[in-house]
Amino acid sequence: MYAVVVSGGKQHRVKKGDLLRVEKLNADVGAEIALDQVLLIAGEGEPKVGSPTVDGASVKAEVVVHGQSKKIIVFKRKRHKGYTRKQGHRQQYTDIRIKGIEVN
Repeated sequence: MYAVVVSGGKQHRVKKGDLLRVEKLNADVGAEIALDQVLLIAGEGEPKVGSPTVDGASVKAEVVVHGQSKKIIVFKRKRHKGYTRKQGHRQQYTDIRIKGIEVN
């Protein structure tokens, strides 16, 4: 059985036991969270498609670790003008492990 959930504005296909990297969540490491925006549940019999979400469905997950991804460099330059801008960015993320998919 798998589900399609929304977290951080992105859609992820998950099943039990998956390790998933999502946008940073406000939860402590080891805390159990519920992802309530479930768009689809499939894998056993007829799939359940939400409009926009499946009623009574949620995905339980555990927060594994928080971190920052690799640094990216944003560099802007205009010829002949002496204009340069250099900026770095490190996106924060949360790794979660899917514990189960619940359907009511």
